[in-house]
Amino acid sequence: MSPAAEVEAPVARRPKRADGRRNYDAILQAARSAFAGRGTGASLEDIAKSAGVAIGTLYGHFPTRETLVEASVREELDQLEQAAKTLAEEQEALPALLSWVRLAVEHCSTYRGLASFLAGSAHSPGAPLHRTSAAMHAAAAPLLAGAKAAGHIADGVSTDELYQVITAAAWVRENSPADVDHSVRLLEFLTAGMAPGARIGG
Repeated sequence: MSPAAEVEAPVARRPKRADGRRNYDAILQAARSAFAGRGTGASLEDIAKSAGVAIGTLYGHFPTRETLVEASVREELDQLEQAAKTLAEEQEALPALLSWVRLAVEHCSTYRGLASFLAGSAHSPGAPLHRTSAAMHAAAAPLLAGAKAAGHIADGVSTDELYQVITAAAWVRENSPADVDHSVRLLEFLTAGMAPGARIGG
């Protein structure tokens, strides 16, 4: 995977003034509810209305839809980064990597449409969700290196490719029926393809 961006991606920050914080928090709560129910394409006008603010106030805190999406998953990203460190300490190399990948897939499919946002942000330093992509790259790197050193993952597998696996599986999870998660089986296939000696391509 690529290193963290040289250009700092724009992200929304919680205001210092009390009235600004109240509006920010209300918008974020309404957005999380709307995104959970209707995906990342949910109406921003409806989100503003649910938060009890004018649409201009929403845009004042979150200039673009992507900045609002990024803010809505930022807390979960922090947990995902911490999970990578914890798993590396508590599990063997391959189980640690696979456990984290599953958590990453769940994170990237928190809302319908999030996986596509993330896939498009990986190499776009100016995108708000690029920070999320860069943080996931950084969290995955030591886990992937450990699995390679233990002989479970081929040396040629890059963190960029692992990120592509995660976002692809997240898209499948987003679009799976309610009663079955097809990303589980897909990850089994993809993991087998990353093993040493696996035949890929012609």
